[in-house]
Parts: sequence; C-alpha cells; structure tokens
Amino acid sequence: MARRGLLRRSIYKSPAQLRLMIEPGLATAAALEQMRAAVAPGVTPLELDAIAERTIRERGGAPNFMLEPGYRHTICANVNQHVVHAIPTARPLEPGDIVALDAGAVVDGWHGDSAFTAVLPDHSDPDRTAANQRLSDVTEQAMWRGIARLASAAHLNEVGEAVAGYVRSHSDFGVLEDYIGHGIGRSMHEDPPVFNVPVRRRGPEVKPGLVVAIEPIISAGGIDTVVEDDDWTVTIADGSMSAQWEHTVAVHERGIWVLTAADGGASGLEPLGVRPVPIP
Repeated sequence: MARRGLLRRSIYKSPAQLRLMIEPGLATAAALEQMRAAVAPGVTPLELDAIAERTIRERGGAPNFMLEPGYRHTICANVNQHVVHAIPTARPLEPGDIVALDAGAVVDGWHGDSAFTAVLPDHSDPDRTAANQRLSDVTEQAMWRGIARLASAAHLNEVGEAVAGYVRSHSDFGVLEDYIGHGIGRSMHEDPPVFNVPVRRRGPEVKPGLVVAIEPIISAGGIDTVVEDDDWTVTIADGSMSAQWEHTVAVHERGIWVLTAADGGASGLEPLGVRPVPIP
C-alpha cells in the first residue's frame, strides 16, 4: 500500500528486529502467490480478497490493511485506470483487464507489504493485451532496478533515480509522484519516504537496519489522479491504464534481502548482478 501517512521512529532496525520481519514478509508473499494462482477472468476482487485473508491467517498473521482506519479488506485491487487504494468489488474480472493486487500481513507486531500486477489476456484484442503487459513489465523491472540500487546506494533517494531512469529510458510512461514507497516495521507506514523519481535531497544513509517498501506506480498516460467518492480508490484522471509492483526489502550487515519474496529476490536481482543474502 502506498504511503498515506508515516509514523516517525528510528528508521534503523536491530539484527533481532530484522529477523522478526522475516515471517510477516513470507506471509505476505504467500498471500500474493495464492492470488497470482487464482486471478483470472470471472474471478472477483472480493474472492481474491478472501483468498489473501485466509492465507495470511493460516500462517498466524493478520491482514494489516485492516488496521488502516476505515479500511475493511485484506487487499487493494486496482483494476485498469484505478491506480492505488482501490476497494475490492464484486465485479468479475474480464479479459483485457490489468489489475494490481496489493496486500500486507502483520505477524507478532511486525509488517510486510507487497504488490504485483496481473494482465488478463484478451485474445480478441491482442494489441490491448500487449500494451498492458508492457506497462506491467516496465513497472516490474523499474522496481527491481530500484531494489538493485539499494544494494549499492549510499543514500536512499538513489532508488528513485534508478526507478525513474529505467522507466524513462524504456517508455514514455508516467511515474506517479504523489504515491510513493515507505519505511516499514512496527507499522506498515513509517519513515523514510521512498521516492520513485529523483529529488533534491539525498535521503537517509543506506546502512544495516534500513527496511523499506519500494513501490513504483506507473501510468500509461498522465500522472494526475482523482480520489473516488469512496474516499479510497485513486484513479488516473485521464483514464489511462496503470501498474504497481512492490516489495519489502531489508538492508543488513551482509547485504540486502527481499522479505516479501520466497527466494529473497534472487530471481529479480541476480540478472542485474546483485546476489541477495539471507538475514543472519
């Protein structure tokens, strides 16, 4: 879930606290994997919401999105031009839809947060399918470039340089600036903010104990947004399609580890020359 409000406390966790963040990350990863297996035309976002909640609770956790005041669901299901914070509905998904599924778990007071985008093929409109897939692919690869930069960065805001640099060199897509990543730990939203574009200040030092959710949200067109009448669902103002990818990543004394990926992020990072290292 993109930053909505941050809780201020020390941004660096101890080695013991990093270890406590492993299980909520894995619970989050399991929920997303179950949704990934289930998402298809005819399935409703509410059904996916139930799958995610059941998976998280079976692992001894609870859905942390429900801790947001006024939010009653496990996931956000952002379909087509709905870019972030969309409440899951009973509308069945259709061929040609692009849907970003965002979820998080809290286990023993520690949080995980992750998102992926699925493209539902429309065989009657292959151009639409290809365009949506390219949007998702560029967004995913921008996320991995941001995570890879974290492995070598001196300061956090280098991540935004890597994210935006990839998007702008591979597309004419828009990088949303109003919705960004965030620190995470005892609360889902903590300092520091994680920008997806270059900013003037360098941001905090990247050193062991830093845990952040890196979360590019990309539009096929404009980046201006409007909030719908439900006070949650955010829509691209010009109706463009959007995509979102997110992982929770820990920096520790031996390297980085993607907490919300079962393989620690190896499949995304090793092609970029970065080898994730498990938290000791």
